[in-house]
Amino acid sequence: MKTMTKLVAYTCALLLSSLLLMSAASAEQKKTLGDWEVHYIAFPSTFLTPEVARANDITRSTTQAVVNISVLDKQSKEALDIEVSGSARNLLGTNKNLNFTTVKEGQAIYHLATVSFDDKEMLRFNIELKQGNTTQVLKFQQKMYEE
Repeated sequence: MKTMTKLVAYTCALLLSSLLLMSAASAEQKKTLGDWEVHYIAFPSTFLTPEVARANDITRSTTQAVVNISVLDKQSKEALDIEVSGSARNLLGTNKNLNFTTVKEGQAIYHLATVSFDDKEMLRFNIELKQGNTTQVLKFQQKMYEE
C-alpha cells in the first residue's frame, strides 16, 4: 500500500510538472463555471514519461491525447470530487466518447481520459461536470498535432 501511495504521488507530481511546463508554453486554460474554477488541458500522450503513463494505464502514442480536468471551489480553491463525462467531436462530426478515471492524491484530484486523433485534427470537447444537483458544461476546442 505504501508503495502504491508513493507511485500515485510520483505520478501526480510528474503530471503536474508536465502541465506546468506546457502552460508556460501556452496560455492558462481555465474557465469559471458557477462556483467552480475548471482547469483543463489536452496534450499528446507522448508528453508523459513511460513511468507516468504506465502508472495511469495510459498508452503512449503519437495519435493518442490525454485530457486532464481538475475542478476547484472558486472561493476556497479546494479540489472538488465531481463526476466527469464527455466527448470530443472532430470537424467531420465524428463523436469520440471520453471515459474519465479519477486520480486522487492528498488534496489533488485529477480526471483523466484519452482520445485518439489524426495529425492537425481539430477536436471540440464537450465535458459535463456534476456534483449533487449542480451540473456545468465545459466546452473547448483544440487542434491536436502528432509529435
